[in-house]
Amino acid sequence: MAPQRTAMEPGKQRGCGAGLLRWARRLVVGALLMGSVLVGGTAFRVWQVARIDDYTKADAIVVLGAAQYSGTPSTVFEARLDRAYNLFEAGVAPRVITVGGKQDGDLYTEAASGKNYLEARGIPADNILAVETGSDTLRSIEAVASEMDARELSSAVLVSDPWHSLRTRTMARDAGLKAWTAPTRTGPAVYTRESQAHGILRETGALLWYQLTHFSADFKYTAGQ
Repeated sequence: MAPQRTAMEPGKQRGCGAGLLRWARRLVVGALLMGSVLVGGTAFRVWQVARIDDYTKADAIVVLGAAQYSGTPSTVFEARLDRAYNLFEAGVAPRVITVGGKQDGDLYTEAASGKNYLEARGIPADNILAVETGSDTLRSIEAVASEMDARELSSAVLVSDPWHSLRTRTMARDAGLKAWTAPTRTGPAVYTRESQAHGILRETGALLWYQLTHFSADFKYTAGQ
C-alpha cells in the first residue's frame, strides 16, 4: 500500500517563503554594501593619487593629449603642457613625449600641437617626441609604451589632470612601464569644487570599467576648455 502524502501546513509554507525572502534581502543588501565599498574605495584612491607630485627622475615626461583647435591647445591641454615644461626645466627627465591623434577634419594631431607649443616655450625639438596616435587614454598609453620600448626607455612621469592620474598610472604599469605621476595644478579640472567632484566621479567610473574589462572609457569634460 503506497504511503499517503500530506500537504505542508499553510503556516509552514508561509514560514519557508518568509525565510527565502529574508535571505534574498540579505543578499541584495550585502551586494549593495560591497558595491558601495568598492566605489567609495576607488573614489578615495582617485582623490589620494591626485594629490601626489612625484619628481623622481625618469627617462621621459609623458603628456596625455587633450583637445586642440587648429594647432592651439585647449586650456586643459595647455595646463598639462605647462606642467611638462616646468618638469623638464627642473631636470626631471631629458625628453618630453606628447601623445594623441586627431579628429576627422583636424589639421593637427594633439601630439603635434603639444610639441609645437613646447618648442615655442623653448624646449629643443630634439628633446620632444610626438606620438601622433591614440584616440583615448588606453590607446595613447599603449602607443607611448611601444615607442619607449623601441628606444629602450622604461620609466615615465605622467602628466595629466589630477583625477586622471590613477587611471593613467594603472594603464602605464599594465603596459610595462615604470610610471608615476606629477599632475597639473591649474586649468579647468581644478578650477571649482564642482569640476573637481565631477572629475573624481568620472574617473572612478572609468577606472572601475577599465579594471573590469581592460577597455578604455573616456568621458568628455563639462568644464570650459
